[in-house]
Amino acid sequence: MKNMWKIYLLAVISFLNGSSEYVIAGILDKVAESSNISVSSAGQLITVFSIAFGVGTPFLIAFTSKLDRKKLLVYALTVFSVVNILIATITGYEMLIVARIISALSAGVIQVTLLTLAAALAAPGKQGSSIATVIMGNSTALVIGVPIGRVVASHYDWNIIFIGLGVAGLILLCLALLIIPKVVAEKAVPLRDQFTFIMQPRIAAALLITFVWLGSYSILFTYISPYLLNIFNMSDQGVTVALFIFGIASAIGSKIGGLSTDKWGTFRTLAGGMILHAIVLLLFPFIGQSIFLLYILLIFWALAAWSSGTPIQFQLISLAPAASGIVLSLHSAIGQVGMAAGAGVGGIAVNHNLLNYIPWIGALALVIGIVTTLLETLYLKENKRNNLCNK
Repeated sequence: MKNMWKIYLLAVISFLNGSSEYVIAGILDKVAESSNISVSSAGQLITVFSIAFGVGTPFLIAFTSKLDRKKLLVYALTVFSVVNILIATITGYEMLIVARIISALSAGVIQVTLLTLAAALAAPGKQGSSIATVIMGNSTALVIGVPIGRVVASHYDWNIIFIGLGVAGLILLCLALLIIPKVVAEKAVPLRDQFTFIMQPRIAAALLITFVWLGSYSILFTYISPYLLNIFNMSDQGVTVALFIFGIASAIGSKIGGLSTDKWGTFRTLAGGMILHAIVLLLFPFIGQSIFLLYILLIFWALAAWSSGTPIQFQLISLAPAASGIVLSLHSAIGQVGMAAGAGVGGIAVNHNLLNYIPWIGALALVIGIVTTLLETLYLKENKRNNLCNK
């Protein structure tokens, strides 16, 4: 119990970290307008962030493996704070891209370090709940951070958001220096050994599902603000309400995914969630401009999409219980690359005036995940049948 406030501090840092990643999707049209670039070009700020986060984080964590975790958090928060303040002052698109890459690298290191610290500071037998608290901080950014960002950008200027992120980062940095104790780094796992896990068929299948799931989600979510503004003629206030509803439903979806995994198992939860996810995406272009139906679809989209996270992570931990940290870090990295790919595909569609149909592209991508899930299940059943016959 004595360390709970320290873990709550880590969760607040995680919230700030998540806000820096997700907030762009809620203000994409504002960024494009003020920077004199197209919406699809603004969307690439999400693409490069996800690529840098997913690809760069494992290398940086390996490179800094001998560094005390508190020091690493302080260093990463320093970079995070400075670069977010700089983002607010940058006018050129190219420099904005560079700044987002640096921001992503610092965010990746922060998130991994937060999870490590949460496990180290937790009471015996409470590591899981401590890690979940930190993850919840990141998820809350969707519920609160993105809608607040939209409100600020609508009434003032989107640059103020990043000044706020930077200043808040400096405040949390000072608190971390005062409150968080030194934590010796665990023995690092060489990158070569990490990549051997990808070669295991069932782990590779789970990671492919992760890539497709978050990629299909990102195709629409990256461009959710221009989609709501242009296809449904929503006001800024309407977009804020829609994002808030979506965020709450996302948090509920994650909880449903966990409960369903415990009760119905990984396959039913994952397959059911992805099938519902695909159906909802297919329905978007058919609802005309009905705001009521839009809200209904947004709720079911969020519930379905975020119900998939827990079963995938549970599956990975079950496949490699002795190396759960490694497979979960791979899950995070592959997920970020999937989001980058989705943002890129969505950008191409927007450039070809297909904004109204990007949900269909996401649904098409989900078919790969659904088929992979079914094939893996059939493979397991066949193996069990063969084992019984051999006995």
